[in-house]
Amino acid sequence: MVKIITDTLSCLPKTYGQQHDVPIIPQVVYFGNESFLEGVTMDAPAFLARLTSSKLLPKTAAPPPELFYKEFERLTPLNEPILCIHPSSQVSGTVRSALTAKEDFAAADIRVIDTLLIGSALGSLVQLAVEWAEAGESADVIEKQVRELAGRCRIYFLVATMEYLARGGRIGGAQALLGSILQIKPLLTFSNGRVNQFEKERTHKRALMRLKELTLNQIPRDRPGYLTVMHAGVPQEGAELAEALRAELGLKEVAVYDLPPAIVTHAGPGALVVAFFT
Repeated sequence: MVKIITDTLSCLPKTYGQQHDVPIIPQVVYFGNESFLEGVTMDAPAFLARLTSSKLLPKTAAPPPELFYKEFERLTPLNEPILCIHPSSQVSGTVRSALTAKEDFAAADIRVIDTLLIGSALGSLVQLAVEWAEAGESADVIEKQVRELAGRCRIYFLVATMEYLARGGRIGGAQALLGSILQIKPLLTFSNGRVNQFEKERTHKRALMRLKELTLNQIPRDRPGYLTVMHAGVPQEGAELAEALRAELGLKEVAVYDLPPAIVTHAGPGALVVAFFT
């Protein structure tokens, strides 16, 4: 059976990885000289508490190649293909770390996929890949389907402030918003592997309404859109958004995830995100 590897930017909980034997490689977060492994030595609530009380803006780093090497060493004796499904290489060095580790396993069939996505959209791809692998699909089929579906993803999000994106250097095509940030509430998109400006609204309420409208207008009604919601320290807002979309679309449920520390570092507390596939 094809083996799947991902990382904590997928938003997938540790329990999912344990249940399906999917290594979820931790991202690294730094507060000054202190380093933490995301989801291992620091969870999302602890990170948010420290972020809001610290004068230091944390920094993030991709998992070192050694963490991938350890998993490759464990899995390659099984002689099964390994698919590593990871976030956009334009905002994370995770793909590069996986490729570096792969160099020591030249005889193995290890495929590293740069999805150009991030967050629960990445997590949805991983979960689908695991379903396909457990159903006996080949590595070629799974890789093709993952790449095709990744190209149909939409990610829209609101941030409480642009400060974190600006200071963290992940602002991408939304740079033009900085001059008028006090007057507007930006609606951003993650497209082509990076953060980009989408629209500007005058209030948070109007931006949230537009976020819902975009989702309802673009998500398919005749097939699964794999809709998910993410939030940074605003669980009630995240749950209310998910429930409003669930009810309107007639879905059984809409999964809600905590944004992991490595994303909150750049999006900031209060961020709300929707992700789905057209």
